[in-house]
Amino acid sequence: MRWLIASVVLVVALAVLLRWRRPAWYWLSFGVTLATVRVLVRYRTVMDACGLTVPPPRWRLAIARMANRPAPEPRAPRILRFRPTRTGLVLRLGLRPGQDAFDVAASCDRLRHSFGMYGVTSREIRSGVVELRMTGYDVLKLVRLPANVKRTTMRVPVALREDGAVHYRDYRTSPHALTIGATKSGKSVYQRNLVAELAAQQVVLVGIDCKQGVELFPLARRFSALADNPDTAADLLDALIAHMEGVYQLIRTEQRITADTPDAEIAADIWDLPDHLRPVPIVVLVDEVAELALFTTKDEEKRRDRIITALARLAQLGRAAGIYLEICGQRFGSELGKGITMLRAQLGVRTAHRVNDETSANMAFGDIAPDAALATVQIPVEYPGLAITGDASGGWSRIRTPHISLRTAVNACNKYAHLAPDLPGLAAFRPAVEPSVTMAEIPASALADTPATA
Repeated sequence: MRWLIASVVLVVALAVLLRWRRPAWYWLSFGVTLATVRVLVRYRTVMDACGLTVPPPRWRLAIARMANRPAPEPRAPRILRFRPTRTGLVLRLGLRPGQDAFDVAASCDRLRHSFGMYGVTSREIRSGVVELRMTGYDVLKLVRLPANVKRTTMRVPVALREDGAVHYRDYRTSPHALTIGATKSGKSVYQRNLVAELAAQQVVLVGIDCKQGVELFPLARRFSALADNPDTAADLLDALIAHMEGVYQLIRTEQRITADTPDAEIAADIWDLPDHLRPVPIVVLVDEVAELALFTTKDEEKRRDRIITALARLAQLGRAAGIYLEICGQRFGSELGKGITMLRAQLGVRTAHRVNDETSANMAFGDIAPDAALATVQIPVEYPGLAITGDASGGWSRIRTPHISLRTAVNACNKYAHLAPDLPGLAAFRPAVEPSVTMAEIPASALADTPATA
């Protein structure tokens, strides 16, 4: 009996310790079993208390009256699928006649308290089917992407969502994006993750960093073109427009619209071209867009109009030519001058880190998801990397980028430096960097003179 009591005490102490220090381990060892039992046992009662049940059909009530039996209970949504995950539980529910997916979404907070979960989110899969994703702990407190994340062409993982799912940046689905955030909000770390993931793919990286290159030039070995001042940026954007026009001429030449040409072979963008003719896609990263839009003299105003016009043209026409924009800044509003709101309208993906005022949040989400703007101003200072992301559909979610040091991003860019394509039109803007030095190339005498460090 003593051994049994001692074992129970030891298991309880271990569970408490894991829940405090290693919530992910606690969930995989104890939490998932306890949560599964709790959800299945309380399911019908909780759904009834949350108003997610419907009265029984009349024919069942009539049969109960004729048989002199108790009236049947209200019916809750059917559980179509129940799946534990490494971060929580996934329930796929089949709605009863008369129920709405909005009712389930409005009850997520009550479901979270009733089931004892950390978070509950819902999304409509199809008509009559809703998926509930429950998280057993704060997955955004210590972000670690799964080891088996799927990476495909122009689709890379960049963050973790609050429901435990991986957040991807898919350029072929959403070509252009806007990222805003105050100083020390995690915007630069988000950009590093993006560059480190794209470095391993067959893609041209083009950077515009008007802060004298302090953010992007350490990653220069993987970039095919870089600009560190507005004058060079204007010339670089003109070169990209010339490249875009050349790609359109190639697509038009290869369209082959004849009566015997299958529909699938008619080219409308670079992804419809044969592999041997397809140009390499280009991702343009602008680190601080305000530096391109501000001016003090008439000459700078002309340069500014030239830059904003070029960015707007690339945003409107660049997708089919395989040119994608990633624009970052602390603010992105009409105070930056004419053409800014037109450019912002073309940036379908919006990501907002912590901002200093509500106006900055409205600049990102005011025209697509007003609720997301309210969530943005509530991001705490002690959670760098936490952000709100949304798109033109109006949907939004809370994400957090895993921390990646500048050294890690530099190592990734150096490792895949051989993948940086040389485009003739961008040769004048290729960063001049010294060849990387390996340990084998360092003379033994130099190593002998180097003092040891602890």
